[in-house]
Amino acid sequence: MAYGLLVLRIAIGGIMLAHGLQKTFGWWNGPGPKGLRGWLESMGFRMAALMTLMLILAEDGGLLFALGLLTPLAALMILSSQIVAVATTHWKNGFWSVGGGYEYNLLLIAGTLAICATGPGRFSLDHWFGWDGHWSGLWWAVGVLAASILGAAFILTALRQARPPAQEAAA
Repeated sequence: MAYGLLVLRIAIGGIMLAHGLQKTFGWWNGPGPKGLRGWLESMGFRMAALMTLMLILAEDGGLLFALGLLTPLAALMILSSQIVAVATTHWKNGFWSVGGGYEYNLLLIAGTLAICATGPGRFSLDHWFGWDGHWSGLWWAVGVLAASILGAAFILTALRQARPPAQEAAA
């Protein structure tokens, strides 16, 4: 089981980190911070500089997840970013990722919750520090999911402007 958890953690954490590095440094055809800020502004987010920083930190948090360090916090960061991504970009495109849907995001969410519920495993820094037995389990996963949903709801309501009706019709 420890090897399976390691593979899952590294895959999810590595993917999230790669997405974050696209935004942090513009690597792999990413937008970099300036492009990300412009994109967030175009989507109607208030305080785009703060939102840029929050999204970069959330996705760069994939490194924590891959290492199995502060796993519930890393899971919270990943889940929040993916819930916002689904709500703002992917939901309207339906389920299948080939059409820009949320299928891929749902896999990241499910895998992240699975690790949060079971713990990061023997090959993790949380285990090495002796934290894994205290920071995992069903209720940790439920709490992280609830906090992620609440955080995403705050981001989607308080930090995002309603689109004017003309702009909504064009979208």
